Amino acid sequence: MAFPASFIDELVARNPIEDVVGQYVSLKRSGANMFGLCPFHGEKTASFSVSPDKGICYCFGCHKGGGVINFMMEIEGLSYPDAVRNLAKRAGMEVPEDEQYQSRYRAQERLWALMKEAGRFFNERLYAPEGAACRAYITKRGLTKNIVTQFGIGYAPDSWNALVDAMRKKGYTDQELRAADLVGEKNGRIYDRFRNRLMFPIIDVRGNVVGFGGRVLVQSEPKYLNSNETLIFNKRKNLFGLNFAKKTKQPNIILVEGNIDVVTLHQFGFDNAVASLGTSLTEDQVTLLSRYTEEVILTYDGDEAGQRAAKRAIPMLEKAGIKVRVLQVKDAKDPDEFLQKLGADRFKLLLEESANRVEYQLNAIRSKYDLRVDDQKILYVQESAELIASLDSSVKREVYGGRVAEAAGITPEAMKLEVEKARKHRQAREKKKQEQIDLAPVRAMQPKERSIRYDNVKSALAEETVIAQSLREPAMLDTCRMLTGSQFSVPLFGRVFDQLQARHGNGLEVSLAVLEDLSPEEVSHIAGICQKQNGPVNQKAFSDCVKLILSEQQRRNITTDDELMALRNKLKESKGANI
Repeated sequence: MAFPASFIDELVARNPIEDVVGQYVSLKRSGANMFGLCPFHGEKTASFSVSPDKGICYCFGCHKGGGVINFMMEIEGLSYPDAVRNLAKRAGMEVPEDEQYQSRYRAQERLWALMKEAGRFFNERLYAPEGAACRAYITKRGLTKNIVTQFGIGYAPDSWNALVDAMRKKGYTDQELRAADLVGEKNGRIYDRFRNRLMFPIIDVRGNVVGFGGRVLVQSEPKYLNSNETLIFNKRKNLFGLNFAKKTKQPNIILVEGNIDVVTLHQFGFDNAVASLGTSLTEDQVTLLSRYTEEVILTYDGDEAGQRAAKRAIPMLEKAGIKVRVLQVKDAKDPDEFLQKLGADRFKLLLEESANRVEYQLNAIRSKYDLRVDDQKILYVQESAELIASLDSSVKREVYGGRVAEAAGITPEAMKLEVEKARKHRQAREKKKQEQIDLAPVRAMQPKERSIRYDNVKSALAEETVIAQSLREPAMLDTCRMLTGSQFSVPLFGRVFDQLQARHGNGLEVSLAVLEDLSPEEVSHIAGICQKQNGPVNQKAFSDCVKLILSEQQRRNITTDDELMALRNKLKESKGANI
């Protein structure tokens, strides 16, 4: 849907980017710009820049950026029209609607309302006569009525149509039930997808019910049944229990494997527990965690699968700047069983004793080898040295190296030599990788986004300057009326330039925030070049860049003409040879 340009101009003006971003990111001013931790990827140092005067934001780490509308699209996962509606609502503006346009946001609102009603239905069924067996199961698991109420836990009746009939009576259509993934379908008829299960509503950080997790009460498969992805639910971008854990006063978040583990931990006072949703930890979930904590305590099962999950999660969390500790549950298979058997005080001791990730990984390495066998002892030392070599502190390397040396029965000096050898190999690999980057300057100048390529780097860099300077000072567009987007070597820049010229010529707002028909990647790229060019507007440099674009375009035309002439001559020659 195309919104009137004047409406978009006012929308942007009434939603200062620093105010909107500031609702999601803690910003600190540094000169003309403001900086904070990027909300789109985890990081230790603030590389997310907001320029109030330019009306743009940009991350120098992950390279996402744009104007206030694009920021809202990215941070809330909205389409362009729905991001506009969101900002309009924030500013108290009425949106000019096309009656034929069915808003995705309105469809989302219907699904949120439907899922909330479904959650109420499941909770009511828990206390109905048919929920007796489920209530007995909950009692057996040691869950209190208060915690059941807090998490909105319910019961899906052992029926093929109880939920379908209830939601139809509330005015929801079969199509909406399908869109919410609440039903299955066979021979054209829909039926309840969740049946005879203990139901856990999955609630996002904004408090919306977006999905459900259902656990069987009797032996059957699958044991756990989770909502599939829908218009309002993406399991990779949500964590069970984070809607509560985000409010914790604890300095960390406990990451566990199961929904019941989370509920039990909260019941026993550990209100900082969350769980991934039936999948391994994802980059999106790590980014989500990084918004709320600087330390995560991994509490995965001690079996091989749990160790693999921890091994995969640790580097992802550390890359996001999150400190990692690993808790290994003893005398029980999971936190739920431990707490029910031994209580909160014993679990607190476990938390206090939880190993940092290096200790955990070294213990995992040691468990793989029989140190009574010389060949395995050597492999243990070498693999441990690889891990220790990755540490950024000489003190840490010495401490952990000493522990490995003691376990292997070798001298600390011998272990130090092995660690240094591993460090040299590691540094050599990193140096070689950097050299490959340094030896390819043209490739290094290419945009990070692969869909945007610079076929003519010389012209593209001049085009960058023209776009950036025009966005900063639209009056510059008056000095290059002979230039058109078709003369740019980069199609993206040509499209942007034509929009800027048209808006400036019509007396409309000229800014990145109001540009249309650009993908999020294209907007981020434009934001990036604007942030790179922070100096004052330079008329001579601007004019030189315009001349260069024109000359490069003329050279391309000459080359094309020469190529066509050569092709014609070649065709003539081939025809003559056939006579």
